[in-house]
Amino acid sequence: MKAKTLMNKIIIVGGLSACLLLGGCGAGQAADATSAESTVVAQESTAAQAESAEAIAGTTEAAATETAQNEAQLPDGVYTAEFSTDSSMFHVSEACDGKETLTVKDGVMTIHISLGSKKILNLYPGLAEDAAKDGAVLLEPTTDTVTYSDGMTEEVYGFDVPVPVIGEEFNLALIGTKGKWYDHKVKVSDPVAEGAADTFDLSAVEDGSYTIELTMEGGSGRASIQSPAQLAIADGAATAILEWSSPNYDYMLVNGEKYLPVNTEGNSVFEVPVEALDAPLTMIGDTVAMSTPHEVEYTVTFHSETLESAESGK
Repeated sequence: MKAKTLMNKIIIVGGLSACLLLGGCGAGQAADATSAESTVVAQESTAAQAESAEAIAGTTEAAATETAQNEAQLPDGVYTAEFSTDSSMFHVSEACDGKETLTVKDGVMTIHISLGSKKILNLYPGLAEDAAKDGAVLLEPTTDTVTYSDGMTEEVYGFDVPVPVIGEEFNLALIGTKGKWYDHKVKVSDPVAEGAADTFDLSAVEDGSYTIELTMEGGSGRASIQSPAQLAIADGAATAILEWSSPNYDYMLVNGEKYLPVNTEGNSVFEVPVEALDAPLTMIGDTVAMSTPHEVEYTVTFHSETLESAESGK
């Protein structure tokens, strides 16, 4: 009886041990599964973070490029700019000294280039593979006459090339007399407004009162501005006192700002800013001499060589 009881105890203990062992294995497997799941989640999180960082970097780079391009845009006007290429076989005429005329109208930039010969028949703003496709819009040549330093002249082909950005390379393909398209990189840089180099440096003039002669164009020619005019210079900024030959001007517009007469009797007199000397400045005068008021556009140029001190006459 005792032996049977002892045997039952052994069986019970063995069973308990087996359950404990089985429970231990199950717990270990669960722990392993939890650990593996955590690893996968961590890897997915890391990948997501990397993807997010890459996307942010791409967005930042695109924004930086767009900002650079926007900053490169120029106000409407005519400029002289450098035109460079990646090949000695494709360049502007030596008569142009690497400089060509850049025109900006309604924010669209176009540079006219005169080449060294008539061997380049067409240009394409893009890649050669696209230029060769049906329907591609090619740039057609103009016939330009260039003059060299020795006085010799030559007829060459020229092209009006759209400029997407200043100071950065862009694609421009060409086709020559051999009938094959070639890829090239070109760049337009260092634009200088036409006539800017010839304007007078007002900052070099001492503060004071001066007289200066002016010329004006526009209108019917019946009205004029007295010349010489009075000019006040302070801290490099100039203000002119303009007296018209008529009392019928009730306001002037200069750089978009409206100026009223400074007098109430006699010919109309205005004090207006003068942005530069030796450069044509647009000024609008509103006249009431007709049945209805009319704004008339004039071009006024102040000539620096006639600038004299109002006090000393020099």
